[in-house]
Amino acid sequence: MKSNIEIEMALKQFQNWRHDVDGRLLEKEFEFKSYLKTISFVNAVAWLSNKENHHPELVVTFNKCIVRLTTHDEGGVGEKDFSLAKKIDSL
Repeated sequence: MKSNIEIEMALKQFQNWRHDVDGRLLEKEFEFKSYLKTISFVNAVAWLSNKENHHPELVVTFNKCIVRLTTHDEGGVGEKDFSLAKKIDSL
């Protein structure tokens, strides 16, 4: 698990990702113009995360998807989370 300082430093390379005060997860909200575009994003994240064998929590509404990343084995945010966040941002 990365420390809060390490997380803050790493997040400088990312746009709009944030972490909770305990450093246990990364989170970003993605907004779309329609439900279908939201679901297309969700499906792309599902495919990508399955390929990476690292599965985020997804909160889905009509035009938004909140992605939450944590590495349970490490008890918080780790390298897998930053790697997947970068790949999700490239979708």
